[in-house]
Amino acid sequence: MKKNWKKLAVLTLLGAQVATVSLTSYSVLAEESSSAQSVDLSAETEAYKKFVSAEIDQLLKDTENFAKLIQEGKLDEAKKVYPLIRKAYERSEPIAELFAESDVKIDYRLADYVEDNQTEEGWSGFHKIEQILWEEGKTEPAVSYAKQLVDDIKELKAKVATVEVTPENMLTGAVDLLNEVATSKITGEEEIYSHTDLYDFEANIAGAEKIFSIFKDKISAKDPELAKNLTEKFKAVNDLLASHKVDADHYKLYTDLSEKETKALAEAVTKLGEPLSQMAVILEADESGR
Repeated sequence: MKKNWKKLAVLTLLGAQVATVSLTSYSVLAEESSSAQSVDLSAETEAYKKFVSAEIDQLLKDTENFAKLIQEGKLDEAKKVYPLIRKAYERSEPIAELFAESDVKIDYRLADYVEDNQTEEGWSGFHKIEQILWEEGKTEPAVSYAKQLVDDIKELKAKVATVEVTPENMLTGAVDLLNEVATSKITGEEEIYSHTDLYDFEANIAGAEKIFSIFKDKISAKDPELAKNLTEKFKAVNDLLASHKVDADHYKLYTDLSEKETKALAEAVTKLGEPLSQMAVILEADESGR
């Protein structure tokens, strides 16, 4: 997770550099249309909450197994499953990151933690464990952090159970996921020890696509061309990501990608960004309902 990127944007990439151009935020759009809004999205928000709850359940189960591997000293196995486990969290970030305290415990990068606290002391979570497994090449120093991570995810699970999901959470969250890929993860700064960034890319894109899929029928009713465009752009990004897989579950290291391949990914994400930001069309009331 990288902090301070919660905003709506069209993403423009110049080589490896990323610039953001602000668009009207979903919150502003929602305020402007709230008096006229007649679209019932309760079924969609409920479906998304069930999805996120299932993801957090899977995250907890997988992290418990991960902690067991670390406890048993199985370094290679722990390193192999590390990026796979994280995908459930990355897919559910639009809701998981609503709980900032838990997010800091679970998914904060060292650079952000030190910037906030002026010290590394107290840093924990996935990236602390990543640092130990890859830099130290040992499991023993990670045992206590793995146990703490399990407890922190249990706490997150309890929090998620109480959350009220809104359409704005989902719409803003979908774009936030894409922004995170394009403004931070594209640089390789998320997984600086393991270089397993492509797994995070896939999960963030999948999280955004899930939100689109839940809203797709209503988007199609409002703007069929937008729904078609999004379907095509998601496929393009997913096909490009799949080209970097080494087997059914695993990707090559991000550092093994050429500059040309990295740029192609960035451009594909950019092309998806603008139509994705237009999903808020579903918040607009039909003319007949005004």
